[in-house]
Amino acid sequence: MDKADGNEGIPSDAPLSPTIRALGVVSLCTDFSSEMVYPINPIFLTRVLGASPEVVGLIEGVAESTASLLKLYSGWLSDRLGKRKPLTIAGYGLAAFTKPLIGLAGGWGTVFAARFLDRTGKGLRSAPRDALIADSVAPNQRGRAYGFHRSMDTTGAVLGPLVGWLFLQQFPTHLRWLYFVAFIPAVVGVLVLLAFVREKTAPAPAVDSVARPVEPPRFALSGLSSGYRRYLFAVAVFGIGNSSDAFLLLRAQDKGVPVSQALLLYALFNVVEASLGWFAGRWGDRVGRRPLIALGWGVFALVYLGFALLNGPVAAWLLFVVYGLYYTLTQGTQKALAADLANPARRGAEIGAFQLVTGIAALPASLIAGWLYNAVSSAAPFYLGAASALCAIAVLLAGADRPASAAI
Repeated sequence: MDKADGNEGIPSDAPLSPTIRALGVVSLCTDFSSEMVYPINPIFLTRVLGASPEVVGLIEGVAESTASLLKLYSGWLSDRLGKRKPLTIAGYGLAAFTKPLIGLAGGWGTVFAARFLDRTGKGLRSAPRDALIADSVAPNQRGRAYGFHRSMDTTGAVLGPLVGWLFLQQFPTHLRWLYFVAFIPAVVGVLVLLAFVREKTAPAPAVDSVARPVEPPRFALSGLSSGYRRYLFAVAVFGIGNSSDAFLLLRAQDKGVPVSQALLLYALFNVVEASLGWFAGRWGDRVGRRPLIALGWGVFALVYLGFALLNGPVAAWLLFVVYGLYYTLTQGTQKALAADLANPARRGAEIGAFQLVTGIAALPASLIAGWLYNAVSSAAPFYLGAASALCAIAVLLAGADRPASAAI
């Protein structure tokens, strides 16, 4: 039985549970911390530590792929334990303590290690947290719940860069100190998680008449419904061209956006998502997830084409605003569609499969982007991104939604 079944009969416009709201606050604090420093990571790497664009791609690609491998197993483990919260706490806690490590870095290897640990924390928490959200609401509220969570996440992503920019206005020569300041909201988020998030007791797993050994999950498409497999294929096609946002920031700087404004630029595009994510989630509940995702990927293709043709700082600011619309339409909606298509009995593991595909594509995407940026042209990664997004739309719309009960 779907754990959200206990919430069936609740109107779709009923208030979200305290657990959903608390998880939103946790994500706000965590993104406040992360986005205070993420926009300056490529600057710190290339201009302070002397790293190349290929190194930026390597660090971001390996970090995201590591996170995604753990997402598969953390989702499965949360299913087996019948508890999502402990893994969520461990993940947020580990990520918090990596912030000062970058501030102490004397070379790009330390940044690599810190990003690896940070994304390890993300891998531990993401699938259990997303499954916890699905467990805590009725199916007809999932789009709104994920949309709310994403809006809170991106509210932190707006506040973090703004506070970071204000800090650097006062202390322009103390870039490293910003990583220590970012540690504070991350710790607050962990404390909120400990104090206010409650999870339901999971039903005991079905026991076969013949005992079988419990095996960890393997990424096998045969265990997923056909609709879910088609969806994951579309996500993979899109992911090949969806390199790290660090390359958008590097491209903007190459075209005249001052380093001091990088944090403001990153905050600006997050304003769009923070403002509209809630409404996008509710819209997805009403009209379907696929149309919103296809529209979002179309926006992505246009933005990446714009970055390929970029010729000045004004256009970069405008494109970052539109880029926020892509995030608004897709980030919460993609997770909601994964939850819809997942088998309720294996929801944690199957949401982990979605997370796995998303992040595994990040390694080749960022490695290819780094090589193209340096060896071909700074426009080349963005042409690739636009083309992959258009191909992914075709694959996505070729499939049809299948109910979770069809997964065997």
